[in-house]
Amino acid sequence: MTHPRLEPSLSGPRIVPVLVLDEPDTAVALAEALVAGGLTTLEVTLRTPAALACAEAIAARVPGALVGLGTLIRPEQFAQARDAGARFVVSPGLTDRLAEAAKTAGLPYLPGIATVAEALIAMEHGFRELKFFPAMLNGGAPALRGMAPLMPEIRFCPTGGLKAEHVKEILSLPNVFALGGTWLTPADAVKERRWSEIERLAREAAALAQG
Repeated sequence: MTHPRLEPSLSGPRIVPVLVLDEPDTAVALAEALVAGGLTTLEVTLRTPAALACAEAIAARVPGALVGLGTLIRPEQFAQARDAGARFVVSPGLTDRLAEAAKTAGLPYLPGIATVAEALIAMEHGFRELKFFPAMLNGGAPALRGMAPLMPEIRFCPTGGLKAEHVKEILSLPNVFALGGTWLTPADAVKERRWSEIERLAREAAALAQG
């Protein structure tokens, strides 16, 4: 079975801000700042009660944003994400039930893996785009570099502990198609609605990715 893939939908810098959001209007303003800074692929995490509403608001009100939902840990969340307008979905790990829900939802899906064994299980389910998580705790760039010759058909989006200083090395790896991170949206900047600062961080990250 061929599953939808995220990579062909990406345009511009291959950096995915990972967002924890509490309120739709704030979510829209934050997304607008990130898009203005050149980062258009956004992952809204299902870590707050308002996450689905925030993702739906961004999808409806921020032109140019490619919105995904992350931290999916229950099968029913896949249909909820699709109905909220998500264009891709991400989970921190993979189970048989999550794999089946992803196939039913029909969205590009990045299941999380931390080891070669977990990556092989994801491959058996037919997934070729995986989230390497938590990336820095599990070896970062050297670990991904080591996996490349073992599973040349697998493409990774590492997240977890990544910072601006990791961008160039991670994106230079042949088996990495994007990376995700929370450093682009500092909690104090979001709380104080310092959107110009968020836009600046996005522009700096975009420049690193394109350089």
